[in-house]
Amino acid sequence: MNTNCITAAGALLSMVAALWSCSDKPDYDATGIFEATTVTVSAETTGKILSFDVEEGDSIILGQCIAAIDSTELLLRRSQIGKQESSTRTSAPSIPAQASALRAQIAHQENEVNRFARLYADGAGTQKQLDDAKAYLATLRGQLEALLSTLGKSSNSLGDNAMALQYQSEQLSEQIAKSNVQSPITGTVLVKYAQEGEFAVPGKPLVKMADLNRIYIRSYFTASQLANVKLGQKVTVIADFGGDEQYEYPGTVTWIAQESEFTPKSIQTEDTRANLVYAVKIAVVNDGRLKLGQYGEVRL
Repeated sequence: MNTNCITAAGALLSMVAALWSCSDKPDYDATGIFEATTVTVSAETTGKILSFDVEEGDSIILGQCIAAIDSTELLLRRSQIGKQESSTRTSAPSIPAQASALRAQIAHQENEVNRFARLYADGAGTQKQLDDAKAYLATLRGQLEALLSTLGKSSNSLGDNAMALQYQSEQLSEQIAKSNVQSPITGTVLVKYAQEGEFAVPGKPLVKMADLNRIYIRSYFTASQLANVKLGQKVTVIADFGGDEQYEYPGTVTWIAQESEFTPKSIQTEDTRANLVYAVKIAVVNDGRLKLGQYGEVRL
């Protein structure tokens, strides 16, 4: 057989193998699933759900009322505590009023002491009269000091009680406000966990929400690929709608995992032999077509 023919045939086979290898290489660097940051809104008070006028798929704006929980019992408790607080404050002693009579006696006795002092100096009074007047003045002053101490302690105690009642009232007001459950974000209701008429308790999930306008694809890269991936990097995200229908979206790398993990079964990588991969989040602005859980590809 001609040696030149054998050489040519070998070269042709090598070219075919190379072309076959190139055609097998996927037109993407990583694959992943579209996800969104979800928020679960839960009840924060106890009571019957009086209204719950949202459904799965509804668009909700920040601060919009999602549900109303019965707050009748909370309102009654706040009213009772308000009356107790008012009564406590009005029962506090008026220190100036209760001490005024004793102060008047002290003022009078001070005049008496001065009068007996003048009489004694003029020889018209005795030392005993002056001493007795001074002793009585000291007694009155001691009584005033004791009265002020007692009234002060009573007033402080009642003031502390009033403050505690005021704090309880403020807490109830906060709970009453939380009876109107408001949306913490602008987004879409994904799951509705409860219905109108059910009994709510703190921590009971009501709805799960997400902002579907700003979603991301969680993709996976091998260690060798990770050297070409950086935070803030612009990439191309391809959304697969089945068949030959695909759309490209600009994406931005917003998060890169610091630790590797085993390749998820549903994920394909450039190196099919790679057992460990790094998760990467790529933000995408949704035009309304992208759906959570949808398959996508990433091209660096």
